[in-house]
Amino acid sequence: MITTIIIIAVVVLVALWLIGSQRRLVSADELCKNALSQIGVQQNSRWDALTALAELTKGYSEHEYKTLMDVIAQRSPIGRNSSAADVAAQEGKIGEALRLINVVAEQYPALKANETYLKTMDEVGKYENQVRLSRMTYNDTVTKFNRMVRMFPDSIAAAIFGFQAKDYLAEPSGKTDMPSVK
Repeated sequence: MITTIIIIAVVVLVALWLIGSQRRLVSADELCKNALSQIGVQQNSRWDALTALAELTKGYSEHEYKTLMDVIAQRSPIGRNSSAADVAAQEGKIGEALRLINVVAEQYPALKANETYLKTMDEVGKYENQVRLSRMTYNDTVTKFNRMVRMFPDSIAAAIFGFQAKDYLAEPSGKTDMPSVK
């Protein structure tokens, strides 16, 4: 009789622990998805600003405008179910569009001096900072989630419920290089 009560108590405790662990893992997973979605929101703002810049180039060079619009057309949304690789791919496309806009601006000093161009470039910089902060938030959230997935005893619950460690967002290439002082 006592043995049966002890077995039932142990089973209940294990079940309660599993339920609690699953709930913590789901909560951490949702925070990771939310953080990734926030990056997508910031990237969309940057894409919108780059589209406005592309429209400004139209009056200076139809060829450059079409090239920019082709790059902008490659835009794909980043959302809750996107991956770190999806974010990196979008960052590459945004970087390419920005590089093309800078090339056009160098060729057309009147564009570079345009007040709308200057304001929009300032907005692009602000959105870039917001993306950077969102990336840091995502990586911090992933760190917490990955700890739960890898550390005992939560790793047992993670394995049972199919939770796996998430990838971090890598720093875009060239961002960590020291600028030249020449």
